[in-house]
Amino acid sequence: MRPWLAVVSVLASGALFGAGLSVSRMVVPEVVLDFLLFRDFGLLLVLCSAVAVTFVTYQLMPRVMHRPWFTPAFEQRPTEQSRRDTVLGAALFGIGWGISGVCPGPALASLGVGNWRVAIALAGIVVGAYLQGRTAPRGGGA
Repeated sequence: MRPWLAVVSVLASGALFGAGLSVSRMVVPEVVLDFLLFRDFGLLLVLCSAVAVTFVTYQLMPRVMHRPWFTPAFEQRPTEQSRRDTVLGAALFGIGWGISGVCPGPALASLGVGNWRVAIALAGIVVGAYLQGRTAPRGGGA
């Protein structure tokens, strides 16, 4: 596959993702916080749809496709270490999301629709990602 086609595919996927986040109103922190506080369950449909699509894709694609489009092979199953790191990371992510009402994907899409208040949360996300990259063990970890 040509490298430019991979870039176009990534950009198209990102645009589709951002459009979905905008339509679902996940780009509005107040809507997200209302969902997290059990005041509005509209985002539950978005969450369940995303989980269902991801589950089917991860279960079905390795069986249907001989190899992925942009890499030589499907990745191996996660190790116990990577699962532990994922659970800890997810907990930290959830705490930050619950405090701010801002998730990285919707935050970027939110900037695209002119909600500049999320830039503060995005700055925190960038700092956190930088610190994680500086402190994570090198090599075979997650």
